[in-house]
Amino acid sequence: MTTHIPSVRSLLDYDAEAEAYDTTRGGIPRAEAAAAAVLELLPADAHTLLDIGCGTGIVTSRISRPALRVLGADASPGMAAVAVRRGVPVTLADAARLPVRSQSLDAVSAVWLLHLLREPGLVPAVIAEAARVLRPGGVFLATVDKDSAHDVGSDIDAVFAAHLTPTPSDASGEVEAYAARAGLLAVGEARFTGHGQGRTPRGSAESLLAGRYASRIVPRGITARELAARLELLPDQDVPRAEPTYRIRSFVRV
Repeated sequence: MTTHIPSVRSLLDYDAEAEAYDTTRGGIPRAEAAAAAVLELLPADAHTLLDIGCGTGIVTSRISRPALRVLGADASPGMAAVAVRRGVPVTLADAARLPVRSQSLDAVSAVWLLHLLREPGLVPAVIAEAARVLRPGGVFLATVDKDSAHDVGSDIDAVFAAHLTPTPSDASGEVEAYAARAGLLAVGEARFTGHGQGRTPRGSAESLLAGRYASRIVPRGITARELAARLELLPDQDVPRAEPTYRIRSFVRV
């Protein structure tokens, strides 16, 4: 019997957003912090790493150290093209169907990917695929609880509170359970600052209307435009609130 594995579906048109994507998401400072966290958790004997959902390669290109070969995979041709310009070798691939031999890699990373995978069954499928391509002792590194990291107790959070997605797809406990099912044992964690990601009321309203919060915010009882209007009433429209602190978990292939 053939098992259906749902494909990775984008919440946004990433091909259309590719060129401007990084400027709306913290740019180089945030990317450097993410890459440093990956390297902090990466074993010294790891020589091959595949960054799935690599996007523009802004993080991937900074996961660098001697004797480490880093590759990227992404389903968006537009994003992959930007990554290639950054010098990242990229394959166009669905993260649930990687064109990679089983047990052939030392590490797989998924930075800011799992929270986007809202289709039922997709996160466990991607985690199982990462486990398949890892050698015994290899590691899977994934950000978790990404969207909830942006809840810093601000007035913006108070506006959004009644409209949060009740079941984020990258909840830490769920990811750990899926990993265990795939033969991956949780072994470590790193935290890093989301530089440039302190939200402003004006920017939050614009992002909401552009669909950038689709994985986290689902307006209930009102339209997205009405919810944005509530943000537009907040004071200090262009003053950033506190920056988030992100988490990345490490799992070893047993």
